[in-house]
Amino acid sequence: MDLISNLVGNVNWEAIVQLTLVGMIMIAGPVVIFLLAFRGGDL
Repeated sequence: MDLISNLVGNVNWEAIVQLTLVGMIMIAGPVVIFLLAFRGGDL
């Protein structure tokens, strides 16, 4: 049990959250472009 709590404590949660948010932002651009193309360029 001590091993699990030690592993969770050593994880850099701030870095994981930042990388997740950056990944979502990078994915959002192509998704918007694909949706615009799919809808004929009409918002």
